[in-house]
Amino acid sequence: MAAMQVFNSLGRELQPFQPRDAGRVAMYLCGPTVQAAPHVGHGRAAVAFDVIRRYLEWRGFEVTLVANITDIEDKIIASAAERGISPEELAAEAADQFRDAYRKLGVAAPDIEPKATEHVPEMIELIEELIKGEHAYPTESGDVYFAVRSFPGYGALSGRKIDDLVSGARIEPGEEKRDPLDFALWKAAKPGEPSWGSPWGPGRPGWHIECSAMARKYLGDGFDIHGGGTDLMFPHHENEVAQAEAAYGSKFVRYWLHNGMINLKGEKMAKSTGLVVDLLSALEKYPPSAMRLFYLRTHYRKPVDFTDEALEDATASIERLWAFRRRFNVPPGADPLPEAMERFQKFMDDDFDTAGALAVVFDLVREGNSRLDEGEEVDAWAAAYDEILGVLGLTEPQAELGDLAEALTELASRFDLDVVGEPEILVDHLVGLRNSTREAKDWARSDEIRDALLTLGIVMEDAAGGTRWHRG
Repeated sequence: MAAMQVFNSLGRELQPFQPRDAGRVAMYLCGPTVQAAPHVGHGRAAVAFDVIRRYLEWRGFEVTLVANITDIEDKIIASAAERGISPEELAAEAADQFRDAYRKLGVAAPDIEPKATEHVPEMIELIEELIKGEHAYPTESGDVYFAVRSFPGYGALSGRKIDDLVSGARIEPGEEKRDPLDFALWKAAKPGEPSWGSPWGPGRPGWHIECSAMARKYLGDGFDIHGGGTDLMFPHHENEVAQAEAAYGSKFVRYWLHNGMINLKGEKMAKSTGLVVDLLSALEKYPPSAMRLFYLRTHYRKPVDFTDEALEDATASIERLWAFRRRFNVPPGADPLPEAMERFQKFMDDDFDTAGALAVVFDLVREGNSRLDEGEEVDAWAAAYDEILGVLGLTEPQAELGDLAEALTELASRFDLDVVGEPEILVDHLVGLRNSTREAKDWARSDEIRDALLTLGIVMEDAAGGTRWHRG
């Protein structure tokens, strides 16, 4: 099998993936600026890099994922003022909403989740290094700016040239920067805004300096993967590179990976465009697994249109996957179908092609269903299905029956079952009773148990391997 290849935005080409340290991958993901609840576009980035992380682990790498939270920034301050609450309150509320949405989508928590407000000393240290190297300069008012022209490599990541950037840049009234292209590393305190002490007076860090400082602290120089949306490539990621490499003279990141945008009505979904679909609301309307499947059907680098039709189709497709899974039990030690696993790895080794990987899954479902219909065994097909879906994070969620505990206890009593325990145990016993009444040809009682469970939303499916149940 050929080596893994990833599309590196730095150079804009597929490159063999060779991590800094053998067997280990150091990965940084630009997390959210927590000014408001997440939208569907945020979910796309979270799922894309969650699968990249899962696949690298499946390939045998030890992955360290750092995903930050930007909890101090101009937009947070403005939104908090509009609502009449503190920036700290707003950021904490929105961060919880992001975590809730990501949990529902099956996105695993990062190994390290640094907050910008907890790393101001590291940012100040980085700014001091830049001033010392004459890549930054303080102003009389207490602001500090990065001198863009002092860094010859500026523009390499985004493919932009300094001469082209100059035409659209200008110095706003009141700014003390020397060049229209320079950007703020430190902003002098304003009345009523959060601030920290610094060698240049009280103030707060600029947005770009935050990720440079936090990524380097936890992952060191030349770490392997930096991820984020294409909308962050310029100026945010370009500025990250300039700050880190100008300060320390070493390579900041080996591979830059950028996910495409979610489009709504032909335009990028973002708060800046006003075109947003609230992610938590979407996860109430559609099954989270269907939303995750919707994201993974398109290669992570490509844009994708969000429509109700696309989500309805994804919902139907995920139900097809679950229906197949309920038809069998995988015996312990079953080996996955080799041809399927080879195809899966070939797609994923090619810059994490989840669309191709899903094609392998649906081939397994089609062939597996055909074999089951013919009464043939499907152990290898089923084992491959389980393994691939596990890497993609699309395993069927376990039924959550806590809200039915009282109703199930009453139902067990109604059918004279002397059993106590968790709701899932009660359902297992009721299903067992239904099957024993069928074997005894007590059709009326068997149907009564089936219908009683169905009224609680619990569906039974009979297959060659036995009866499986799930919450409808």
